[in-house]
Amino acid sequence: MVTSKQQLARPAERAGQGGAVRRVAVVSGGASGIGREVSTRLADEGYAVAVLDVDGEGAKLVAKELSAAGARALGYQVDVSDRAQVDNAIENIRDELGAIGVLICSAAVAVQEPFADITAESWNRILAINLTGTFNCIQSVIKDMVDAKWGRVVLISSMAAQVGAPTMASYSASKGGVIALTKTLALEYASSGLTVNTIAPSAIDTPSVRKKQAAGKLPPSDVLGQSLPVGRIGTGTDIAASCAFLCSDEASFITGQTMGVNGGAFTG
Repeated sequence: MVTSKQQLARPAERAGQGGAVRRVAVVSGGASGIGREVSTRLADEGYAVAVLDVDGEGAKLVAKELSAAGARALGYQVDVSDRAQVDNAIENIRDELGAIGVLICSAAVAVQEPFADITAESWNRILAINLTGTFNCIQSVIKDMVDAKWGRVVLISSMAAQVGAPTMASYSASKGGVIALTKTLALEYASSGLTVNTIAPSAIDTPSVRKKQAAGKLPPSDVLGQSLPVGRIGTGTDIAASCAFLCSDEASFITGQTMGVNGGAFTG
């Protein structure tokens, strides 16, 4: 958690490599878990950060903490499956912070249920948030990036989309769609100065994972870690560090890729 004692340079005051001023970053699902860590990391690197989350109070709290530490940050209550809410928030962000140069799509939900028990309502909800929500966010901001001839889009997928996950068909399918979307948009917008990549984590220590562990739906973290070659589960900071690199100017030759931040669990 960021504290007011940490010194974060405002984007207008802190220059990146080559003197470039840091850009405006939007993080969906930024109130907790991976999204919160990403928001904190980008703010620490000098980006102006807009935190979007269905938990509006949580989003505003994260933004308040980042602002207290010296960052330029705002929080918005947004259901990413609702295009009108997304567009409204993006317009407000443009007015308050400026054109958007970086988008991280972390908002997602996961439900464990046997395939035969999945209802159409449950299936549609997962895809509406995880896949259509990603589409909504990208389409709402991409004009800014095209106009600037520079942009970074980083989508959070899952190793479940690469290897499958029993009782998680809807989640795996939605995250597989995110990977396919990444490849397509990377090719479509490469000549416009944009890069589009996805990060596919394995087990990550997040509030949602801890909740499932408490309910007996997942093994304890030390047991999960033993199943990974590196001997531990991942952290939000592992994902945030990867995001920060993919958002940098140094990553300009990387696009259309799925970065496996998975402790060696999948090497394909």
